[in-house]
Amino acid sequence: MESYAVFRMPGTINYGRQAFETVGKEAAERGSKALIISDKVMESLGYVSECRDYLTKANIESAVYSGIESEPTDVYVAEGLKVFKKEECDVVISLGGGSCIDTAKAISILGTNDGYIGDYMGGNKLADQKPIPHIAIPTTAGTGAEATDVTVITNTSTDVKMMIKQPAFMPHVAIVDPLLTISSPQHVTAATGIDALSHAVEAYISKRSHPMTDTMALSAMKLIVQNIRTAFHDGKNVDARESMALGAMQAGIAFTNSSVCLVHGMSRPIGALFHVPHGYSNAMLLPAVLEYSKEYAIDRLADLGRIFSPEAEGYADEQAAELAVHAVKELCLELNIPNLCGWGIDKEQLESVISKMAADALASGSPANNPRVPEQLEIEELYNICFDYDYSTERTFDKN
Repeated sequence: MESYAVFRMPGTINYGRQAFETVGKEAAERGSKALIISDKVMESLGYVSECRDYLTKANIESAVYSGIESEPTDVYVAEGLKVFKKEECDVVISLGGGSCIDTAKAISILGTNDGYIGDYMGGNKLADQKPIPHIAIPTTAGTGAEATDVTVITNTSTDVKMMIKQPAFMPHVAIVDPLLTISSPQHVTAATGIDALSHAVEAYISKRSHPMTDTMALSAMKLIVQNIRTAFHDGKNVDARESMALGAMQAGIAFTNSSVCLVHGMSRPIGALFHVPHGYSNAMLLPAVLEYSKEYAIDRLADLGRIFSPEAEGYADEQAAELAVHAVKELCLELNIPNLCGWGIDKEQLESVISKMAADALASGSPANNPRVPEQLEIEELYNICFDYDYSTERTFDKN
């Protein structure tokens, strides 16, 4: 750990069943007209109209941008910002998965700061004006974006997922209501759940972890490991949904303060070039990356192994770490997580861009936080391994 650590989270977190009902009160404390950033699925489920009803009861006007159809792009940001300005809004509310929340973060910044969202990547441009107040309301237990100061926006001109991290991107309010996640289909529950687990694990094994992030990451891993199977097999189980929602948020708080690692660095190019949703691309990579990293994070992965299996309390660290990797693979198998081939990615197409993908992964900076820092060719090898990865087999990586 460095000599000191910084720990950030939303100024207000409303968590629990019926927390959604507080959106009107929170918006009224921050403005008079809200732009709701959402998608057609949320509209069809009635969540957008419900949100507008809560706002109306609090005497808050509202407008809606629901054009998000995939991973967040600079096109969605531009479209949403245009609506925001035309409607003269002064509050932004994101309602949906990580794509909606990340898009809203960008609009919150550009509502008071000029330029293109990509200008803010890598700290090249700082958001020196206070952003528009942003109330983030997740409807999946996965990204933890409601509690992070990071947004990931695809540059549609270059097919690069731009990871942009600045304190100004942190939502002002996070409203985490597990009842909103009950509508998540089984396959979404699986992908977002493994996504949340990858956030917690990477926050814990990151070279930039510290005691505050460790506390959140360990709690998140326990909540997710103990409840993800129930949430997957019995989506109406509110107790499991509640624990998953809390775990996902805690994982978000953990990784925004310690940073993610190799999984996320490799995941972004898959999403940008093959349009694989973020949760799935993380889930596809997690087992192989943990195998690759294991020998360099024995003690930390041993803690994960003991969370998965109580009997591992008596195991040596090496055995418990091995159990952790095996347990993650079993979990992906049970939750029907596909490999890259199973998703439908063409092998020849992958080979044609694999060098760019590895370079983009390295350029993101996330792999440098991994316990075992890879080189370009190692990342290319991992992409090839993940193409037809078999969760039921073991693979040993050379330590050198």
